Formats: sequence, structure tokens, C-alpha cells
Amino acid sequence: MKKRYLLPLVLFTMSSCSKDFLNQKDPNAVQIDDYFKSENDVLLAVNGLYQTLRSGNTIGEGSTLYNEERSDNTGRNDNQSNAGEPFQFNDFSLLPSNTYLKTHWAAMYAGISRCNVILTHIDEVSFSSEALKQRYMAETKFVRALLLFHMVRKFGDIPMATVQVINKEQANELAFRQKESVIYEQIIKDLTEALTSDLPNTQHEYAVGRTSKAAVNAILGQVYLTLAATQPTGATENLVKAEQYLNASYGMRTFGQLKEIPYTEVFDVKQKMACKELVFQIQYLQGDQNYSSSIARNYQARGESINSRFTSTGAGEVVKLDLIKDYEPNDIRKDFSVKFAPDAKVNDWFVTKFRDSSAEAGTNGWGGNDWILIRYADVMLLLAETKYHLGKEAEAIALLDQVRERAGLPSYAASMLSNDYRTKYPTLKEAILHERRVELAFENQRWFDLIRNYNPQELVTYFKTKNQADYGNAKISNISTKDRYFPIPFDEYKLDPQRMYQNPGY
Repeated sequence: MKKRYLLPLVLFTMSSCSKDFLNQKDPNAVQIDDYFKSENDVLLAVNGLYQTLRSGNTIGEGSTLYNEERSDNTGRNDNQSNAGEPFQFNDFSLLPSNTYLKTHWAAMYAGISRCNVILTHIDEVSFSSEALKQRYMAETKFVRALLLFHMVRKFGDIPMATVQVINKEQANELAFRQKESVIYEQIIKDLTEALTSDLPNTQHEYAVGRTSKAAVNAILGQVYLTLAATQPTGATENLVKAEQYLNASYGMRTFGQLKEIPYTEVFDVKQKMACKELVFQIQYLQGDQNYSSSIARNYQARGESINSRFTSTGAGEVVKLDLIKDYEPNDIRKDFSVKFAPDAKVNDWFVTKFRDSSAEAGTNGWGGNDWILIRYADVMLLLAETKYHLGKEAEAIALLDQVRERAGLPSYAASMLSNDYRTKYPTLKEAILHERRVELAFENQRWFDLIRNYNPQELVTYFKTKNQADYGNAKISNISTKDRYFPIPFDEYKLDPQRMYQNPGY
């Protein structure tokens, strides 16, 4: 955590919010000790946390390099641009010196530092309502837990601070990797404490883009499911808790069956403020140069116009043929999510799931797409996975069937009568994992799904059964058990090779 203690000494990007958009602007730097004077100051600081999530260097729409491109869904075939460093993620040739890796690490810890600053100073402020104070604390703890959850799954043991770091000596004391179990304890503590606040059940009762109890329950359920799958003890207990919290989140939905919400509506820019499936989303502002979404234009392939009015000269977000072949016949999600670009300089599949070709977005491609972090199809399939592991197969299948019905596909029972489906997905576990792949493609869930369902050796075996021709230029043969985790960035490791020990194999 080299000089990470400097980060909290500057006030990061805080401003007021509106009902329609969490709009933050970066003011002049302010000393923290002089800043927290009123409850409005705390509100502005909490608003700034949401901008942290918007960044592609953390978990916003541009963060696919650290998630989706690590998986078998997408990946770039260009191994030359930017010294070939982005290519390393999907090629399983990731080096500790990779500058993108270092940037991601630093940005995530900067976000965690913001949370720590708020929680360190919030008791200095007088509030008109204790409930309001607890709500702001709940939002802050949710964001901190979310960032830590992403980090611990990618890196394993990681450094952690839960208070503002104010000097070099304190930073040095905290610059050591703590065990995954300790990190998960803090994540669970933050999330369970967030649930004791007066946060509303849904973001629509608060403000779209802000934390809700449905979101907290969803992440807490996923945390326990991950623990059950990856930690050596307590699997059954963790599965029971995963079911409890995922059930709680699902019970807070304001619709009946998933089929009531068309799949295309989930990603429709015009519906993003009202869509009942969305649990938690990172907001972007259509037509605004600074706060607009660029995902539609960036994912657009040369010669195409389906995503954006922006004229693309690139290949867009390249989709693995391995994924294309995993879509079942008549799955309506395929035609909406992907398209083949015949341009000679592309000649490949690209992502069309995120679109904004409106006049408001214009030829600059300043789109209004929100980046969806949690939605109910995700919650339902996590719950199905949990119930499967608890031996409640009928309940798991009922949830799976809701997702398949909306996609225009036959039920699980009917599908298992097909030799092709039964051969590809011989168990309910594999059927659920497949459904998550095609339902949530390009939403940064796939890598986490893989490492939750396969141990390191199983992960290697899974990838090496794939056809290299369906995987692109990245080499499947490179993968080894070390690739379950990212390497610790070299600049962090070299500070103290003993306490910041490197992950095995790097």
C-alpha cells in the first residue's frame, strides 16, 4: 500500500444528488479535518462514493478487463496495443508488473479509503435524526463491503484498513496481507450492520442508484454462497445463510413472475429509472460529456450502427465463439446481446447488449446506459444455485425455469429430454451455471461464477477442454492453477516481500 495514506487527505469528488442522477463534481481539495461540519457534508461525501463505483478502474462499466475478459465470454485478439498488457488478462499471462492491474488495485483501495474517511469522521457531526446518520453509515459500509468482496475474490489475502490512515507509520503497520477469512468477516460485519438501518427495501423508494436493503441482502447472500464454495469449513451453515439473505432480497421484488419484465426492457435506457428487475445500478447521464456512458459506442464494431450513432473504427467488445455456441436455439437473448460484424477488419462477433442510438446520445455516443450491478435474474439464479447445493432441487428448478421461460426456452425438465442439452449440461449444477452465463453475459459475473463453481485444478481442466479455435488469439494452454488469483502488483509486493507475499506461481 505504497503511500496509500495520502489518499484520505484529499476530499474526493463530492456534490449533491438529484432524484434522477447522482451528479458529482470534483471540487478543490479540502483537508478532511476541516470538512465534516454538517449532515449535508456527510451527504456529499456519501454521494462521492457512488462516483467511485462509476470508474472503469473500479467496478464500473469499463471494468470488464478485470472480470469478463478474464473469463471465457469475451477477450481481445489484439496482443500488441498498450504493450500487450490488456491481452495478458485473457491469455493467462498476467504479470505482477502489469500497469492495468496496479491501477485497478490503487483505485479500489482509494474507494475503500473514502469509506473509511466517512466512517472515521461521521461521529463528529450533529444530525437532526439518528436514523439519517445510520442510513449514511449503511450506504458507506455497503460500498466498502462491495469493493472488498471484489478484491478478495480476485487476489485472495489482501491488506485491509477500516479507519482513516493519517500517517506513514500507520500505513506501514497496515501494509500486510490479511487472510481471506478475516476479509470476509469484515464484509459480513459491514453488510449485516447496514441491514439494521432504515434503508428502504428498494432503490425506487430512496433514489435510483443508491443502496437498498434488497441490494445489501443480495450481496450478503452471494458472499455466503461464495464462502460455502471456496472455504474449507462451514459449507452447510454458509449455504443456509446464503439462502436466507437471497430469499430476503427476492422477497423484496415488486413484480410477480420474471416474464412480466421483457429482457430487452432491462437494458432499455428509457426504462432504467423504472424497471422493476433492477436492484442496484451505477448511473450515467445521457448526453453529458463528463458523466455519460461510453459502453454503447465502445462496444460498437466497425461498419455497425446497432449500438450507437458513433462511427466506430474498431472491433468493439469481441465475443468468444465459445460463448456463441453456448446459446441454445431460439434463445431470444442471443439476438439481443450479440451480432456478427462482417467488416473485413472485424469479421467477428461483438456485444450489442448495451445500446443507445438516440438523438440525445448523438454521434459522440454520449449514452445514458446505467451499469447494472444487481438485478433479480442474477439473484434468482444465485438462489437456485444455493438451493441445489442444499438438496432443494425442485425449488432450484422452479427459479431456473422462470429465467428460461422469459428467454423463450423450454423448461429444464423438457430440455433434459434433448440429447444435446443433456450432454452439455448433465447435472443441474451445470445447467444453472450455463443459464447464468447466457443470461448475465457481459455483466461481469462470469469469472466470479467460474471460480465459485470450480476449484483451481477444476478451473484448469474446464478451460483446457475448450477448443482453441473457439477461444481466439489468447492461449488456453497458458492456464494453470495459479490463475485462480491475480498476482499482487509488484510495487505492493516489493514494499515488504514477507508481509505482502506474492500469490503462488507468479
